[in-house]
Amino acid sequence: MMDQSVSRIGGGVFAVTTAGRRERVYVAGAGSQRWAWWNGQLFHSTGARPDQPRRPAAAVASGAATQSLTAPMPATVARVLVAAGDHVESGQTVVLLEAMKMELPVRALGQGTVKTVHCRPGDLVAADQELVEIA
Repeated sequence: MMDQSVSRIGGGVFAVTTAGRRERVYVAGAGSQRWAWWNGQLFHSTGARPDQPRRPAAAVASGAATQSLTAPMPATVARVLVAAGDHVESGQTVVLLEAMKMELPVRALGQGTVKTVHCRPGDLVAADQELVEIA
């Protein structure tokens, strides 16, 4: 049996110990929307069960739906890399945020055209605040 433990260090900061290794994990969000930053990676949990239906990825990839890109956690806008009218590709970074001394890229979910940009460098944004709309 592996020795595992999780202990809270402070607001949104946890120490996770497994197999003798201790790691720091940062968690933000509320309700069913949680974001975790660990080992240079950002993870998102919606609280949805794997057997629950999801919005088809084809709708986003085909540009059939408007994408509303939001801040994953409270942060400061470091850079806005697009403007209204710009064409974006799937996975392209459109906004770069800074939170907890880390850079967090916000990427397009599919290709499309930037409809509206709702932020600018230096803005403080809340979790789930809309940053960019892509049609």
